[in-house]
Amino acid sequence: METGLRERFWERYTLEELNADEWEALCDGCGQCCLLKLHDDDTQELAILNVACRLLDIKSCQCSDYPNRFDSVPDCTQLTPALVKEFTWLPPTCGYRRVSEGRKLAGWHPLLSNDAERVHRKGVSVRNFAVSEEEVPERALESHIIAVLPM
Repeated sequence: METGLRERFWERYTLEELNADEWEALCDGCGQCCLLKLHDDDTQELAILNVACRLLDIKSCQCSDYPNRFDSVPDCTQLTPALVKEFTWLPPTCGYRRVSEGRKLAGWHPLLSNDAERVHRKGVSVRNFAVSEEEVPERALESHIIAVLPM
């Protein structure tokens, strides 16, 4: 498989055409995909919580065990090109979602700004509001709902 980043790959190739390095670089580092979600089978709604996966380092908004995350967290979501459109809960700021929808990356995206901290300064990341699931008892999860989306 090809590696390395091709020039402005996010504008020139579809998600399916990206190599592994490009796919990873498209992540803006916001951590929003690592927030816990509760699916209500009755209403078909998805509640987004301000509670992050126990592996998310909230300060850096990076997974603390990325290579082994699926072994450590069996229900960890693996985002793939085929699933981007299906995961309607991805925020509109998400680089994967934006490219999938034919939109440009936000100006603060690390690929454009060359500044991985900008996503945090712009308030897009979970750094300033997320708490680790290790700090929240399961019985209290519903009190941490920050958004409810139709599915």
